[in-house]
Amino acid sequence: MTTTTLFTHVDRVLELLPRPLDPVRSIKVKLGVLLVASGSAGLAYFWHAIGWLPPRTAGTAIVLALLTSQVLAHGMTSPLREMTAAAGAMARGDYTRRVRATSRDEVGELAQAFNKMAADLHAADLRRRELIANVSHELRTPITALQGVLENMVDGVADPEPATLRAALAQTERLGHLVADLLDLSRLDAGVVPLRRVRIDVPDFLDEVVEQATVTAAGAGLDVRFQLDDLPADLDVHADPGRLHQVFANLLDNAARHSPAGGTVRVSAEQHAGQLRFEVTDEGEGIPPAERSRVFERFTRGERATGGGTGLGLAIARWVVELHGGRIEVLDPSTPAPGCRIRVSLPRTAPIGDVNA
Repeated sequence: MTTTTLFTHVDRVLELLPRPLDPVRSIKVKLGVLLVASGSAGLAYFWHAIGWLPPRTAGTAIVLALLTSQVLAHGMTSPLREMTAAAGAMARGDYTRRVRATSRDEVGELAQAFNKMAADLHAADLRRRELIANVSHELRTPITALQGVLENMVDGVADPEPATLRAALAQTERLGHLVADLLDLSRLDAGVVPLRRVRIDVPDFLDEVVEQATVTAAGAGLDVRFQLDDLPADLDVHADPGRLHQVFANLLDNAARHSPAGGTVRVSAEQHAGQLRFEVTDEGEGIPPAERSRVFERFTRGERATGGGTGLGLAIARWVVELHGGRIEVLDPSTPAPGCRIRVSLPRTAPIGDVNA
């Protein structure tokens, strides 16, 4: 048996034993304890066996010191070996490996940081897989419908009448909206979306938003009415008008699609503690409390979705609001009647040092 094989077997046995130096916070102190303990063990044996011939006693003391150092050093180096093995597994796509992090020194902190990094990579990998699956599903639906319409016209089953062409156009528009939303999310994720903040007159801004939402709802065949509450004439906010319009276009479109026929979507705004609070309220089924935090995730529609959206509008709205330093949330309805109530809170002025202010 070679020396390497011997130490390999010793390491396997030591894996089952506790690590005696784990409570020590500093690896330098551990090394000091290691040296002192190893030397003391050798000297103790030498003194005990002083009657032996010196070469034999010295050799035995050295072997005993090496064995003692192996026992104490094992707990110090095993996390590093585990990290090496885990890193190799991660390179092959396995993000489930973790390192035993019981030490309280620098190596233990490194092991904890490694485990956190592995968990983050694992979560990112799951999100990536989920995103690919969701995008594939969302693209397949309109493409399949569009393909069916075109095949029917090519085979002579359907004539290129206005109704048929409108159906094809609707599926093409859905594809366009999905691609545009995905591009917006990719830019937001990459942090390449600068905010061009200007002073926005809130009453005029919301008048324009409501007017466009009314036209869009009518074009989609939705029987819904938009109501803008009375606002103070001097209400303003420093924000990016294009991005802020994107937020309210998504919120109003979402509210219109989930409102009952003849329902009303209310839009209001007020100043509160240096912030501007916008609220969009519909008369639909509402969102259960357990689902409210998830509606701002990508491709999450919940039970309220009845079709037409891409599942990305609220996710984009959340990103834009957070870029402005604000917050978006789903609240309880202000009346006993069911409905969805979403509040957007934005700082009225741009943060100090914002170059886009």
